[in-house]
Amino acid sequence: MAKDTVSIKLIVGLGNPGSQYEHTRHNIGVDFLYLLARKYSIDLRPEGKFQGILGRGSIQGNEVRLLFPTTFMNESGRSVAALCNFYKILPEEILVCHDDLDLNPGFMKLKFAGGLAGHNGLRSITANLSNTQNYYRLRLGIGKPPSKEVINWVLGRPDTNDQILIDNAYNTALDAIDKLFTDGISKATALVNGYKPN
Repeated sequence: MAKDTVSIKLIVGLGNPGSQYEHTRHNIGVDFLYLLARKYSIDLRPEGKFQGILGRGSIQGNEVRLLFPTTFMNESGRSVAALCNFYKILPEEILVCHDDLDLNPGFMKLKFAGGLAGHNGLRSITANLSNTQNYYRLRLGIGKPPSKEVINWVLGRPDTNDQILIDNAYNTALDAIDKLFTDGISKATALVNGYKPN
């Protein structure tokens, strides 16, 4: 039973800084991070030392830091590593929230470790954490583009129908974060991975 208990000290939302990238598919992790901050009344502010927007607060009595690296996606690991080195946070104490092309909008997966699936943010984090992939990920589906224009797809905004599916999934993901701290990783994973969009 003890193995089911996780100690998450840092939750990272991946995206790109700048108003032109707000609410794009690639910034779905950041959007979720801000919802999480609002739910738990965690104030997010720019922190130059860590090249990101950072907040500290409590989730179910556990001190947690929330981080949006403002280095641009492909350099996210610099921000994550700087913060982890300063606060002595281990890779297995990190949860990274990010967009996922391999999942349709509204679908999610919560997992530990595994491959990078071609995601530049995860690649950067892994490289800057001494090449370890042993951190948690909340994969938030954005679906594949109808053509092979991946860059335009991820930097575009979801259409109305997809956004509704994504917004509904956020609500379950927020419940899962709560469950992660109260009931452990197995129940949180079951909630996320078992979710089916309406």
